[in-house]
Amino acid sequence: MKATAQRSNNRNAALLDAAAELFATQGFRETTMRDIARDVGMLPGSIYYHHGSKDDLLLAVYEAGVDQLVSDFQEAIAGSSDPLERLCLALSTHISAITRSSAYMRVVNRVLPEHVPKHASALIRLRDRYEQCVAALIDDLPLAPSVDKALLRMMLLGAVNHTQFWFDPKGELSADDVGHAFASYLIDPTVLEPADRQTHRERTDYDE
Repeated sequence: MKATAQRSNNRNAALLDAAAELFATQGFRETTMRDIARDVGMLPGSIYYHHGSKDDLLLAVYEAGVDQLVSDFQEAIAGSSDPLERLCLALSTHISAITRSSAYMRVVNRVLPEHVPKHASALIRLRDRYEQCVAALIDDLPLAPSVDKALLRMMLLGAVNHTQFWFDPKGELSADDVGHAFASYLIDPTVLEPADRQTHRERTDYDE
């Protein structure tokens, strides 16, 4: 029984890999279940044993990509307790993830919820799951009271996501360089100076 389950898991992993590669290179709409079956060496009907439709297969690929991104994110920040350093590490990890040659990440980057109406809400929840990780890091920063943290998060993620179009992993700048630059240019100007942090804490304590 265990051997049968293992073979099934292996087949599903190969199926997800093939689907991710085709969705990333041909596009989700242009890829057929027959294309995927051919690439993985299955009969087209056998795919439906694992996934009920192409939309369901896309959701599984997207979820695997987000799982990997969240795992990389958490591993990157685990060794630091400094809020700004943790954000820099997270941004560098994000840049590395979306610019490496990973079909899964290309699917996460390029497939929008409206492309898959059947699973639009599920895709939004997966996207929000990662954005909440970034939001938690921004919440930990000693930002000026006037800063809209939600807007800052959206601006930061928008800028970082655009690196997929211009960042060269083999270029002069590393992902760490770019991640620290984003933090320096977009975050540093919004961070309170140490003396102001104390004043802000005292006011917050008084208000409570």
